[in-house]
Amino acid sequence: MKALICILLLLETFVFVVQQQVDGGLNEKEISQQISSEDGRQNPPQTDTLRAEASTDSQQYCDLGIPDIHAALRKLAATVTEQKGKIRELTTTVTEQKENIRALETQLRDEMNKKNEEISNLTLGQVELRKENRDREIAFSAGLRESGDGYIGPFTDEITLTYRNVITNIGNAYNPITGVFTAPLKGAYMFRISVFSHGPTASAASIYKNGERVVIAYALQPQRELNASNGVVLILEVGDVVYVRLWPNTRIFDNNNNHSTFSGYLLFPLREDNLCKM
Repeated sequence: MKALICILLLLETFVFVVQQQVDGGLNEKEISQQISSEDGRQNPPQTDTLRAEASTDSQQYCDLGIPDIHAALRKLAATVTEQKGKIRELTTTVTEQKENIRALETQLRDEMNKKNEEISNLTLGQVELRKENRDREIAFSAGLRESGDGYIGPFTDEITLTYRNVITNIGNAYNPITGVFTAPLKGAYMFRISVFSHGPTASAASIYKNGERVVIAYALQPQRELNASNGVVLILEVGDVVYVRLWPNTRIFDNNNNHSTFSGYLLFPLREDNLCKM
């Protein structure tokens, strides 16, 4: 406050001097004396008391005008400590989340591996099923003559008929050269024959399994067409044979209409336990 008063007095003296110069008044010596006089009047020699008061005023000025830097630093340090605590909490949370993510990734990887294994097993199962289905694809049907028309027989002894006009032969289990069906798979098979001819000679044929007659188709009348058919389900082991034989003193007729046929197919494969239940 005192410094401000001193400044105002100096400005007042300066204005006075300038005014005197403008009015043609004081010379330089007089001006100097005037400034010295004013300075002496306004700034007498300071005593110890004045210096103490000035020191007190300066301290008060510092107390009022300058903030407490130590308090500010303490407050800042407290804020930094608080922020560090929050950062530690966030770091812990992030670490936990990373562990959770790793656990989820491991779980997902395990589930994917399990699914892939299931798919692989399913694929293998489908391959086996397709193979099994291919094994079950056994069926044939054949007519007696490849071309033309005519009779076979009569003969004094039984003969094995060769059905040469192959219509279907899935699995190639039927041999049109020998007329014999050979079982490629253990199972239950269905076989059928049909015979056609004209009277008065009879027409008869039998289904054989491994040299044993099983069923016969027989027809007889004095004139015109005659026909008969029969069928049987046989349990065959692998390698068992089935064929058709013409009875002695009978005949059979066929042409491109396939009146006389021999057919067979696998109903279903069999295992040992299936046979035990029968």
